[in-house]
Amino acid sequence: MARYVDSILQPGEKLLYSTTLHGIIYLPGMLCFAAGAACLAGFAAFPPLLVGAALFAVIGFMLALRAWFKRWTTETDVTTMRVVHKEGFIQRRTFEMSLDKVESVDVDQSVWGRLFGWGDVTIRGVGEGAKTIRMIASPIEFRNHITAR
Repeated sequence: MARYVDSILQPGEKLLYSTTLHGIIYLPGMLCFAAGAACLAGFAAFPPLLVGAALFAVIGFMLALRAWFKRWTTETDVTTMRVVHKEGFIQRRTFEMSLDKVESVDVDQSVWGRLFGWGDVTIRGVGEGAKTIRMIASPIEFRNHITAR
């Protein structure tokens, strides 16, 4: 599948920076897998834990698959002319703003987000409104590519 941004680039427009959702979105699925492994480890002492292990494994797989699909279908890019954000596969939601119309770019990071490199970025435009992009990787670097001209 070709990237969305490649199909919308205008003549003379170049891709400067590209990011996606941070890998932390896999955490709920991984925690379910860990709980399933803990149940499996206790299976010898208490056989009904096998049901719990299977249940946690199925839930963990579904959560991890959903996170992968969401990460795979989300693109956030900065070109020489605009900011482009696309979510979705069949039902697509896009946001584009000309760099000339960007008024401010705010980054919101929790302590864990600062430690592990994810955060939320809010882009405010002159007469364009605002768009918050959640849980992206390297939000400071993303902001710097928008504001540095």
